[in-house]
Amino acid sequence: MSEFFSFLRKNTLAMAGSLILLALVLVIVVGPMITPYSPTKLDVLHKLAAPSFSHWLGTDAFGRDVFTRIMHGGRATLAIGVGVVAIAFVVGVSFGMLAGFAGGWTDSVIMRIVDAILAFPALVLAIALAAAFGPSLENAMLAVAITLAPQFARVARSQAVSISVKPYVEAAISLGLPTPRVLFRYVFLNGLGPLLVQSTLALGSAILQTASLGFLGLGAQPPMAEWGADVSANLQFVRGAAWVALAPGMAILLAVLSFNLIGDSLADWFNPRRRSELD
Repeated sequence: MSEFFSFLRKNTLAMAGSLILLALVLVIVVGPMITPYSPTKLDVLHKLAAPSFSHWLGTDAFGRDVFTRIMHGGRATLAIGVGVVAIAFVVGVSFGMLAGFAGGWTDSVIMRIVDAILAFPALVLAIALAAAFGPSLENAMLAVAITLAPQFARVARSQAVSISVKPYVEAAISLGLPTPRVLFRYVFLNGLGPLLVQSTLALGSAILQTASLGFLGLGAQPPMAEWGADVSANLQFVRGAAWVALAPGMAILLAVLSFNLIGDSLADWFNPRRRSELD
């Protein structure tokens, strides 16, 4: 663990991503506990107020504090991102490991389904699924998870194919160990590095896609605070009160940027050659 933190300190992008993410998490977790404003209470007498000491990021068209809505919306957005990636990870890795380990017709059937899903642009497919399921936050999560699962399946399959021919896996099979145990203990755990990198990158993608669905009205529904929905609701006021749309948009940008920087750094960490260059 100390070696990892030493690597983190030497990697400028990793430090930047970690600091941005830490700041976002602190604001999202602690902020709603100390703010005097409600994310949903209307105050039309102070609508579209400019940023001030009372309202750090101003107010929106309904007089709601923008910073408060960003803090509450961040809780929903990050929780959705983690939930979506967790679902996609479990489903995608399970099928990908099975395909790579079993081979034959099992591999062919699973991967052809994966290829068919990957043939569609991820955001377009998420929009189509969310529209078919109906506009709600839960349906948006399910739609995004379906688009991300094939990416995990491909990474998991490639790891399973390369690890399944290792001597320790062949020894475990020859000893008669149950297939689920071999898959988890010898294949999954030894191929976990690239999957963690994919998970970190997928978090940024999940946040961006969920926000996009919220922007189109297919995700979180009013008056719930959610970054994508808030950008959409306030976009018409951007010329006269730019803060109402730019603030949640910047929150999305920083969250996605932090996860992408951390994901790139994890890729360097799991690459022995790149890691030695930074030592």
